Amino acid sequence: MAVVRSWTVTGAEPCPASRHDIAVGPAIPAPAPPPIDEQDRPDEQDRPCLAELHESIATLLASRGQWRQAYQHLRSALHLRAEEREPIRVPEQLRHEVDRLRREHAEAREQSQRDSLTASYNRRYLDQRLGDLTGDPGGLALALVDLDWFKHVNDTHGHLLGDRVLQRVVEVLCDGLPAGAFCARYGGEEFVLVLPDVAPAAAVAICEAARARVEQHPWDALVPGLRVTVSIGVTQQGRGPVGDRHADTAATHPVHAMLNRADELLYAAKQSGRNAVAYRSAGTLALAGAAGHRRF
Repeated sequence: MAVVRSWTVTGAEPCPASRHDIAVGPAIPAPAPPPIDEQDRPDEQDRPCLAELHESIATLLASRGQWRQAYQHLRSALHLRAEEREPIRVPEQLRHEVDRLRREHAEAREQSQRDSLTASYNRRYLDQRLGDLTGDPGGLALALVDLDWFKHVNDTHGHLLGDRVLQRVVEVLCDGLPAGAFCARYGGEEFVLVLPDVAPAAAVAICEAARARVEQHPWDALVPGLRVTVSIGVTQQGRGPVGDRHADTAATHPVHAMLNRADELLYAAKQSGRNAVAYRSAGTLALAGAAGHRRF
């Protein structure tokens, strides 16, 4: 048995005259305090409660339409559940809202890459994609397309009809493009056809088919007597002719070199009489299809 002495305290010192001895059971040592770094941690049994609290708050905020705050509480719950390897309970309304926000984000991203008038890709997307595709071992063909006499269409029939013509031309151009290819508006009535993994001869054939589709389209359904044609210059990555000042070199960015070559070929197609596809074969300027007999 241990002896515990009780004291009557008067001030700061014990008074020996009032001391009494009391017999008690064995002494029980006081528990050691937990390490300091564990004192601030929530007990393991409290973690599910904290996770449920965050989930409840997320549900409440979601019901009020405060989606951003609800998402933050949901992330906190997810963190706690992950430590316990327990599945998180996502409020159904919040789940639907997150899905909706994801769809809206994807749609906004797609719209930011599109031309507002023609729904073709815009110049920003074109520059980005060309940068990604340059150097692709599968090869890259690029065609610059320009509407013939488009100013005459606007002057004669008005800009509203001119806008409809641009929209229809893009639809016709895109109809026969192979998988992975796309059309982008370069500026005004000029468009670019980007043809990844397409051989030079196939690229010329694709452009000639596109030119023919535009020519044969029933334009008089828009306005009686209306006729629309396009001229095209098509080139291949790294295939500038010997001595060509726009051939791909270390001093010239490959994308700029290709666009410059396509522009020169487009000019050649215009000079030949328009409604034609110009390209180079073994360094020699040539015209595709029905325009092949023309002279420059």
